[in-house]
Amino acid sequence: MVKTYNKYEHTDAFGVVATATSNIVWTSEGVSQPGSSRSAGAGRAYAAANEQVLCWDIKKGELLSRWRDASCTEQVTVICRSAVDVDLFAVGYADGSIRVWDSRTSTVVISFNGHKSAVTILAFDRSGVRLASGSKDTDIVIWDLVSEVGLFKLRGHKGEITGLHFLHPPKAAQEDGVDGEDVEMDTDQAFLLSTSKDSLVKIWDVSSQHCIETHVAQSNGECWALGVSPDGSSCMTAGNDGELRIWTVDLAGLGQAASSVGEGVEQRYLHERGTLYRQGKDRTLGIAYHRKSDYIAVHGSERAVELWRMRSEKEVQKALSRKRKRRREKAKEEANGEAPEAEEEISLAEAAIGDIIVPYVTVRIAPGGGKVRSISWMQGRSKKLQLLVGTDSNLLDVYEIPQKSKSKSEEEPEYNRTLSVELAGHRQDIRALALSSDDRMLASASSGKSANGGLKIWNVRTQNCLRTLECGKALCAAFLPGDKIVVVGTKDGDLELYDIAASSLLDKIPAHEGTVWTLQVHPDGKSLVTGGADKTVKFWDFEIAQEEIPGTKRTMPRLKLIQSRILKVNDDVLNVHFSPDSRLLAVATMDNTVKVFFVDSLKLFLNLYGHKLPVLNMSISSDSKLIATSSADKNIRLWGLDFGDCHKALYAHEDSILNVSFIPHPVQADEKHILFSASKDRVLKSWDADKFELIQKLRGHHGEIWAMTMSRTGDFVITASHDKSMRIWTRTDEPIFLEEEREKELEELYENTLATSLEDEDPLLNGAEAPEVGAASKQTTSTLTAGERIQEALDLGLEDLLLVRAWTKQKQTNPNLAPPQRNPLYLALNNVSAERHVLNTLSKIPAAQLHDALLVLPFSSLPALFTFIAVWVQRRWNVTLTCRVLFFMLKTHQRQIVASRELKSVLESMRDDLRRTLGGDKDLIGFNVAAVRFVGERVDEKGIVRLEDVEKAEEGGGKKKRAFVDVA
Repeated sequence: MVKTYNKYEHTDAFGVVATATSNIVWTSEGVSQPGSSRSAGAGRAYAAANEQVLCWDIKKGELLSRWRDASCTEQVTVICRSAVDVDLFAVGYADGSIRVWDSRTSTVVISFNGHKSAVTILAFDRSGVRLASGSKDTDIVIWDLVSEVGLFKLRGHKGEITGLHFLHPPKAAQEDGVDGEDVEMDTDQAFLLSTSKDSLVKIWDVSSQHCIETHVAQSNGECWALGVSPDGSSCMTAGNDGELRIWTVDLAGLGQAASSVGEGVEQRYLHERGTLYRQGKDRTLGIAYHRKSDYIAVHGSERAVELWRMRSEKEVQKALSRKRKRRREKAKEEANGEAPEAEEEISLAEAAIGDIIVPYVTVRIAPGGGKVRSISWMQGRSKKLQLLVGTDSNLLDVYEIPQKSKSKSEEEPEYNRTLSVELAGHRQDIRALALSSDDRMLASASSGKSANGGLKIWNVRTQNCLRTLECGKALCAAFLPGDKIVVVGTKDGDLELYDIAASSLLDKIPAHEGTVWTLQVHPDGKSLVTGGADKTVKFWDFEIAQEEIPGTKRTMPRLKLIQSRILKVNDDVLNVHFSPDSRLLAVATMDNTVKVFFVDSLKLFLNLYGHKLPVLNMSISSDSKLIATSSADKNIRLWGLDFGDCHKALYAHEDSILNVSFIPHPVQADEKHILFSASKDRVLKSWDADKFELIQKLRGHHGEIWAMTMSRTGDFVITASHDKSMRIWTRTDEPIFLEEEREKELEELYENTLATSLEDEDPLLNGAEAPEVGAASKQTTSTLTAGERIQEALDLGLEDLLLVRAWTKQKQTNPNLAPPQRNPLYLALNNVSAERHVLNTLSKIPAAQLHDALLVLPFSSLPALFTFIAVWVQRRWNVTLTCRVLFFMLKTHQRQIVASRELKSVLESMRDDLRRTLGGDKDLIGFNVAAVRFVGERVDEKGIVRLEDVEKAEEGGGKKKRAFVDVA
């Protein structure tokens, strides 16, 4: 009988507010109460949380929704909201994929896959129909959201894309020779502004798919950010050393550019306006223009956001006149009292950029708040400027800054932090986890000493944070018996006792002269053992002492830790562990050894030598027979506790193994020696310690796993990582067979190598430069398998189609002829026809993957495909899909099709049918459009309402009240 094991699966992730991998997006939803203009909140923030997107109510700090695609484990790298359909969000991921989410239903609407590496920037056009994406692979891809396909790929930049923005010429530019009604074409005529780390800024013509202008954006290295004014008339690029370069965009000129393509006149649409310098010399990561006010927020990689203000024309003229006055006075002094010649007035367009855009205020993040990673303006009803700031320390802050007052005071305005979303996560890495005895509460402790707490208590079932307490730099923690008190060991050598119910510090005991690396409660629950960097292991007894209340004669009971014994060793103590039968105590020291002592006499029982680097964690099985030690040498060693012999050394992980644990109280006997290990290589693994075999690899974390804790019966494991998240891995009823797991791993390895080989550049180029425009396609294993499914359906279908046609022909002469023996697949699918089956196969492939799947088909399978397309055209089945497949195949294999006599007759016969079908559809669409316009006009007419001032008698009294009533 093959042994089976229970499978563990990732079920929940919590503890993250916002990760620094992506930008944050603010939306005004929930700002005003329904039916009222009164402000009800501060809006919502959409922030990345590793592979998920979280929606936060900023005022309440509540999590409103969580977007997670089960098929995606990569981190979110960019979020962009559509300005037209405000419920649509495009989200880019680290594997180069893009998903368009509907915020109302929290579901994926469209999936795109066209980049080879992480998506860095996304931008919707004005109509909301096209999406541009830039990536680390230096490509820009334009996507069509309606037909769900990639239109084309723009190549030209030699570095990571850092900024994208659609530019739409004004309607006035197209009014020459056009009727006044039909000027809605400006969204179709689109240009794309892009910046990259190669320090270039480019303008692309989207309709003709080529680059029309290139400039060097920065004078000293990479261009890191792009900001465009709300009207699109100017933009700002930023790079190293705090340099900000301002450019003006000639939108009217761009509007005429399309009509003057053949004239060959060299024209510039992007003009450099000047350079400004930030106070901070760090590289600039983000620029955000305020949509309604003349303010620009700029932030670098440090702890400050600089706000700049655009002066009004009157202010600029005042500043220029002051400068002229100073120059005149200076010249007068130099010329010994003679009046100099009068200077001409400078227009606003010729004024220096430093006179127009001036520094306003620098918002500095408080210590412990982390470094700024993203900013977003909050356009609420408040007259003050509100700025949402996301930092790398897992929190969102809202800063409020007063706008420029009319007074002449030059003092810097005072800003203040008004709101914050911070309670749902730790500021620093979590270094210790502990579960209560009933597995309902979780204590997590981080190393950061900050005002918002390093110790948090969580409800495991709901993942809500119950308590937040400020503690020292924690390295280990445990619940004391009764689950009302948590003890924390700190880097300063203290033991801190916290009362959970009262949210207070009960006692702080200076326990060790060095760091407290480890602590464990004795299995009988009456004492505690700690190990520290001062080379001692100390035993502490729990005692209830009666303390006098100052000023009264009454006393109150209070828990005290009384040191009872001390064990001195030769090196720093890194870990201590009691055996479940309370007989032995294992002590791991810095000299790479583990010493096992008798608990009662503290006499040395065993010395476990073998690890090449210090042992970081240990665990003893519930039957006290095995001890597992994990080390920085990437090995787990299993030892017998009877003679101290090493049963096996397992090369377990790719990095230091920080945690190892047996199931504390297994229900089944065969689970006594199931072992879990977590490492800096981001993977959690389960092992069979009797057979020395790997059971399961659990991937999900995006950073080093610092802490791990097991539930009593092994129902779930909780891990905490450098990615700020805590994840719950729950046991399922699904069995695992080791052979199947190994086969799955081999398949994954094969698919990964296949995917990387598919991503390689076209070998036919032979080092030649790639063309400026390419197809927005990317072959993946899923498109390969989709192509194989189409080929399979075609092979089966053609055979069946010929068989059925032959039978139909024979049936005309012999009406009693029995039906032919068809393939069992068609019978299983409810006796479906071959042509319907092939069409169903095509329609099941996602629209975004269809072109890539069709590329898999060889030219030899085209006659079969065209045979089926001819049938679909005749019967008018799914005309949209049929045309899409037909036109794509004609475009792809044009040269071979032209040279093929066999396909000529098929296409000739298809052309007339297709023309008739499309003509009918065109008429139908035209009729419907006209009807919609007619209805729209009627609605507009009904919407015109006249309001007249009339006197309205109040009911129940003779008083008259003036009111406005609708008389239309």
